[in-house]
Amino acid sequence: MQGSRMAELKIPARVLMGPGPSDVDPRVLRALGMPLLGHLDPAFLAIMNDIMEALRSVFRTANRLTLPVSGTGSAGMETLLVNLLEPGDRALVVVQGLFGQRMVDAARRCGAETHVVEAAWGEAVDPAAVERALGQIPGNVKLVAVVHAETSTGVMQPIPPLADIAHRAGALLVVDCVTSLGGCPVEIDAWGVDAAFSGTQKCLSCPPGLAPITLNARAEEAVRARRQPVQSWYLDLTMVMSYWGQERVYHHTAPISMLYAFREALQLVLEEGLEHRFERHRTGSQALAAGLEAMGLELLVTRESRLPSLTTVTIPAGVDELRVRRELLQDFGIEIGGGLGPLKGRVWRIGTMGYSCQEKNIILLLTAMEQVLRRQGQEIPPGAGAAAADAVCASRRPRA
Repeated sequence: MQGSRMAELKIPARVLMGPGPSDVDPRVLRALGMPLLGHLDPAFLAIMNDIMEALRSVFRTANRLTLPVSGTGSAGMETLLVNLLEPGDRALVVVQGLFGQRMVDAARRCGAETHVVEAAWGEAVDPAAVERALGQIPGNVKLVAVVHAETSTGVMQPIPPLADIAHRAGALLVVDCVTSLGGCPVEIDAWGVDAAFSGTQKCLSCPPGLAPITLNARAEEAVRARRQPVQSWYLDLTMVMSYWGQERVYHHTAPISMLYAFREALQLVLEEGLEHRFERHRTGSQALAAGLEAMGLELLVTRESRLPSLTTVTIPAGVDELRVRRELLQDFGIEIGGGLGPLKGRVWRIGTMGYSCQEKNIILLLTAMEQVLRRQGQEIPPGAGAAAADAVCASRRPRA
């Protein structure tokens, strides 16, 4: 209505322990508020160079084509698929949850003949099943796509066996690293991954809005050898790379402030050190799991396949799962996630990602979870969850 004004923006305090986004370090928030530069300003071009070099370190790759796409993690997925697939190409997608299903949908929209090999939600796929599926597809398969860290289930899929299988079949391997990059080892070069994408808002602890991608020379050549133009003008890597490369040819106005924030987030990752960061995520995940099990709760995924950045918890019989999430948010300021797809109403998804993966947050969550479950008649030994988590963390603390 003319002349009306919105109320002053007030953001409630939250501890983000869901499947993403994660909490953001204050240094990243400060970077968001820095003065704008033009997207071709030499000072900004230097920032872009810093980001590409840091991303190579985090992806553990020497790939020339390594950069953040302007868009969320889903834009990273679409970027790789629309650039690598053309109508009539054949693709095989490994599906063990919702985000594998999204890649199937995206590949089919590219006009690719898309085949699927599935595992039960909550389990990793057997590499032998992928090899069998490839053997049953007539003709050449251009790419195999798989989710490394399935956010809908909390499963981590081993990548090296799938890379070997894909390459023996002459296919590229495309990997979704949205919930793994910066939280557990992602070894693009050592594993033989041809192309990968991620997001900024999970283990990298930056606001959502960018999608890091990397392509090796083999994948880059596949893009250049296309028979027809990429169907998406905005995501066409032959043009995007001209902006990020030496030519600096204008393509679109970059999200300047988000790139400031991302540079700072990557700097924090490198300051901490990847190995220390991975150990922090492992410790947080194991502390959370120990606490939940001490409270009598069951975890969906086996220890061997469990993500260090996301834990799926089976909802006890008779518990109103939505009420638990609502009371955690309203009474304690803690966000956790519900289930998706066939797991909707059956699990909670609890994230231990990036800046959110701190001992104090895990103890707070377990203490609050005990309270809200007791309100629904669950018998939980007082303080058992927090004590079990503290014991795990204490065993990993440096000795004085």
